[in-house]
Amino acid sequence: MRLVLASQSPARLAVLRSAGLDPAVVVSGVDEDAVAAALTDPEPADLVSALAKAKANAVVEMVSEPDAVIVACDSMLSIGGEMVGKPATAEVAKQRWARMAGGSGVLLTGHAVVRIDGGQRTKEASGTRSTTVHFADPSQAEIDAYVATGEPLHVAGAFTLDALGGWFVEGVEGDPSSVIGISLPLLRQLLAEVGVSVTEMWN
Repeated sequence: MRLVLASQSPARLAVLRSAGLDPAVVVSGVDEDAVAAALTDPEPADLVSALAKAKANAVVEMVSEPDAVIVACDSMLSIGGEMVGKPATAEVAKQRWARMAGGSGVLLTGHAVVRIDGGQRTKEASGTRSTTVHFADPSQAEIDAYVATGEPLHVAGAFTLDALGGWFVEGVEGDPSSVIGISLPLLRQLLAEVGVSVTEMWN
């Protein structure tokens, strides 16, 4: 049974490798904005779940292995009731940090798992995980320096926990791996739902 990670996130891959798995990586190429636009006023958990499912479904069509389990994720940060994803530009990243500094946000991660047996889609499961993140109050010079590295432009909420952004996170209430992008406790549960034991997939 081959594990396939439907994500180009190096952080998610690193979490899985550190946890004893060696997934193949297949990037979905899903238009996330189009998926989100097709939903009518979704709840935050429904939004990240729908995006994860869309990525998993796209990768099902790309996988050649007859027996595989596909794992897809999507993360967004809720700040003051607004859901935000990757900032993409330095200006937006600085605006995000102006709002986040000294406060808290809720990082939501949606997970979707699809099992393939004999080339056929047989089982699927999905779920979400919410984790509260408490941010430090970095100086403007620190924010400018962080944004200048380019790191926050490509991650949900404009911060990381496991890299440079970790300097500016005061604490986490909930699952730290979910903040990095993939919740190990939730993934273990979803794999079990499709009949896959995570311990049997350890290297």
